[in-house]
Amino acid sequence: MAVNLVNVENVSKVYGTRALLDGVSLGVSEGDRIGVVGRNGDGKTTLIRILAKLEDADTGRVTHSGGLRLGVLTQHDSLDPEATVRHEVIGDLADHEWAGNAKIRDVLTGLFGGLDLPGFPKGLDTVIGPLSGGERRRIALAKLLIEEQDLIVLDEPTNHLDVEGIAWLAAHLRGRRSALVCVTHDRWFLDQVCTRMWDVQRGDVYEYEGGYSDYVFARAERERIAATEEVKRQNLVRKELAWLRRGAPARTSKPRFRVEAANELIQDVPPPRDSSELMKFASSRLGKTVFDLEDVTIQAGPKTLLEHVTWQLGPGDRIGLVGVNGAGKTSLLRAMAEAARTEGEVQPAGGRISVGKTVKLAYLSQEVAELDPDWRVLEAVQRVRERVDLGKGREMTAGQLCETFGFGKEKQWTPVGDLSGGERRRLQLLRLLMAEPNVLFLDEPTNDLDIETLTQLEDVLDGWPGSMIVISHDRFFIERTTDTVQALLGDGTLRMLPRGIDEYLERRHRMEQRAASAAPAPAPAAETSGAPEKSAAEQRAAKKELQKIERQLDRISEKETKLHGQIAENATDFAKVAGLDAELRDLAAEREELELRWLELAEDA
Repeated sequence: MAVNLVNVENVSKVYGTRALLDGVSLGVSEGDRIGVVGRNGDGKTTLIRILAKLEDADTGRVTHSGGLRLGVLTQHDSLDPEATVRHEVIGDLADHEWAGNAKIRDVLTGLFGGLDLPGFPKGLDTVIGPLSGGERRRIALAKLLIEEQDLIVLDEPTNHLDVEGIAWLAAHLRGRRSALVCVTHDRWFLDQVCTRMWDVQRGDVYEYEGGYSDYVFARAERERIAATEEVKRQNLVRKELAWLRRGAPARTSKPRFRVEAANELIQDVPPPRDSSELMKFASSRLGKTVFDLEDVTIQAGPKTLLEHVTWQLGPGDRIGLVGVNGAGKTSLLRAMAEAARTEGEVQPAGGRISVGKTVKLAYLSQEVAELDPDWRVLEAVQRVRERVDLGKGREMTAGQLCETFGFGKEKQWTPVGDLSGGERRRLQLLRLLMAEPNVLFLDEPTNDLDIETLTQLEDVLDGWPGSMIVISHDRFFIERTTDTVQALLGDGTLRMLPRGIDEYLERRHRMEQRAASAAPAPAPAAETSGAPEKSAAEQRAAKKELQKIERQLDRISEKETKLHGQIAENATDFAKVAGLDAELRDLAAEREELELRWLELAEDA
């Protein structure tokens, strides 16, 4: 029987006139891996701080088992700014002691990319004081994970980690014996790591078995049975549930609760996006040309980030852009945005970026734009536009869109200066969408947003007709809102990945293995073996063939979408359906052949 580690009994906590927790009773046992979700301001962080005894409850009791070894990652670290990374993370261990410890090696490699901490000016001997908030957070996480605990409590552990770092952290936590309580908005991470969920809502905490996907199923069923009055919120839950069932049926192997009842909720729910319809609408708004990159080279100071890149962003394309930190994702968006802003006058270090004449770009950067702190929320949105057309016949007033993004009628009159970081991020997104752009660049749009707001944003983007590039470490958001993944692998190239982020992680893993197994010194010329290096002309030819295959794969996707639509239209004509199905199988075979050839070329490119 599992040993109980923490008991929370009848705990209440009030801030001002608002009860964040109202008579909450919970428990954490050995082996539990619990994800905590809820809207910003509903009390997630307060709950775990009280659970960890970092904050006192107004009423009730929190009990820890005797000798409990507890590790906590808060949103604000307590690192000594005068100390070095070595002192905080490794302590007094000699080099041969920590380097011989597989756990320490795994943590340093997983969080920093190598034992020598590449990217830190003096490696382990770097002083912490001048480092960025993201770097300090990774140091605090490394310090915690190297130690042994019975229970780990993590508040937003995926912040400032890239896709690789998040994948490593998920695998690491699954392999630990420690119990876990984790607050995060990263839904892929929740599905990978957690076996139970706590949903903090209006003073109560609802418990669910399973990861995020199971939580969506069970919550939809609970709300159906309770016949809750929050009709809009139910519809969004149903839509996300439909996507989870249709788009990613194998996200979790845990048992479903009342799956039959949950399936009833989505029988009449269409796919989140009508891709062919959106493509038609986007083409009518944008024409044939959106962004064309021809032999483009992008530099940051003396460093070349991208070299001789030829690529096209077409009307209606929804691209997820992934890559290692520093590979040039943000620099690429900035170069394209600058070319659009100056109507092609400002160009990158090499090559040319052509911008369509009808392009109306909105660029959400990682920095939150400063607004007049005395403006009210509604006023800040209305200053852009009073009404907005979101495509597919959906028109909203500024006030209605504010409500969609979590700014209720009372909150709309709050001064901008009183908003939290997450609320300012939401307002920034709102103002961008009110400008009715036809091209969106979103650089880490999920920063500081809770799951509720992310679901609202995904719903808005489902019907948004235009071209879009998304940079995000939130794997769920990338897979949910985009159709194809392009990757910057840190070698100066931009490559399409037919199998998405899974393929990106596999390719990065192979690159790391090759780098690790590389000989420390070049072998003598007489002993070298293997295929000779390709000439520059051969490499250019390979790149051209890669781009040709990518265009062919795009055309196949369009044909498949049309065929699926025709099959639906002719569902009662079995002869016609059989013929269309045969065409689909031919296309699938052609796609498989092209993807194999693409992978062969990509390995050598």
